[in-house]
Amino acid sequence: MAEWKKNTLHTLTFTGYTAEGMGVARLDGRVVFVPGTIRGETWQVQLLKVNKTVAWGRGVTLLSPSPERAEPDCPLAGKCGGCQYRHMSYREELLAKGQRVADALERVGGVHLELPPVLGAEEPLRYRNKVQFPVSQTAKGLSIGFYRPRSHQVLDAGDCLLQPEAVTAIRGAFRGWMEAHRVPAYDEAAHTGLIRHLYVRTNRLGQALCCVVANGSKLPAWEDLLSRLRGAAPGLVGLVLNVNTRDTNVILGDRYRTLWGQDCLEEVLCGMTFRLSVPSFFQINLAQTERLYAQAVAFAALTGTETVLDLYCGIGTISLAMARQAGQVIGAEIVPQAVEDAKANCRRNGVENARFLCGDAGQVAFQLAQEGIRPQVICVDPPRKGLGAEVPAVLASMNPDRIVYVSCDPATLARDVKRLGELGYQADAAQAVDLFPRTAHVETVVLLSKHNSK
Repeated sequence: MAEWKKNTLHTLTFTGYTAEGMGVARLDGRVVFVPGTIRGETWQVQLLKVNKTVAWGRGVTLLSPSPERAEPDCPLAGKCGGCQYRHMSYREELLAKGQRVADALERVGGVHLELPPVLGAEEPLRYRNKVQFPVSQTAKGLSIGFYRPRSHQVLDAGDCLLQPEAVTAIRGAFRGWMEAHRVPAYDEAAHTGLIRHLYVRTNRLGQALCCVVANGSKLPAWEDLLSRLRGAAPGLVGLVLNVNTRDTNVILGDRYRTLWGQDCLEEVLCGMTFRLSVPSFFQINLAQTERLYAQAVAFAALTGTETVLDLYCGIGTISLAMARQAGQVIGAEIVPQAVEDAKANCRRNGVENARFLCGDAGQVAFQLAQEGIRPQVICVDPPRKGLGAEVPAVLASMNPDRIVYVSCDPATLARDVKRLGELGYQADAAQAVDLFPRTAHVETVVLLSKHNSK
């Protein structure tokens, strides 16, 4: 029996991955998690944290490397909390993500499906169209970058291979401005200092919208900041100040002031134009989002006559994609500003068979029942926490033929698939899509059909 104690060394072979991308091995039937390892590899591992049945460790010596091992192409790999898969081939990363989805559906959802391969990105680098840099003053100086894993320590990041090069240039110019004018970074513990985050949104045209999140209503020497930003990024179209003076981890406050240019950016998705302000929710990988939405539309199997209900519709991206092939689409969202944005996007794109309601699932179901409307297809794209406890029953009460579930978390997806299965809706097919290459996140679309329905 091996010694199950902190700091002991063990030779372990890894057989799989956690949801966070760590390698999984077993020691006398107990589970050990180690970052930076690959399925099939054998390592000498030091245990760092030990519970009764689970331990976390670090790889000390690689005894038998995987052919899928790759030299990390980022100097911050392993130190930054952003990427989990830079030590392996992209092929192995996709296999790991596909296994994660299949395991969740089977173990939690009680569903066994033969899943097709994960739809990987043609370009797994520089795909992010939105980047939010926390800003902090550390013992080593000013840090503008990303949080270290499982902490609020800011790691200074000169470049990130997931963001466009224009964002790297903007960050550099912003840093120069802060240093030149001795602008203080925000201190979370003391709630002092000024600059909390630098936020940059970009589009396919190479334009950029920059927002400075501040613990105050004014920026010193902002004209110099603008000059530096425009010099670094000729595509800059706007500079916005967001005021957040609350003692909170929430990034954006609720007050905005446009210092120069425009306060929004336009982007084309699925052939339609969307206007994005700073707080607008929008998927960060456009090419892969188009593949995700195409799969959702395919699962909806629309013939041009159906009524589609799109719950958690946000600014209406999926709704408008569905509207092209549906009789009518009704989008529902609980955030009033998102509903107004969805209506504006509908008008902007000349879509006449979609409308948007503000309310939760129960309110919308009641309103549609009052109008005598039964959706044949319901599409849901909930946040990471999945459907609220009452929502599956509400969906089933509307008696759709099909439910298309778009998910960003396999665990909550599987839980909800099980709930819907108990209400008569069976998972018939699923497709995972990699919207966030090199990170542990994966999106999945599942088709659920009513039992005994053709």
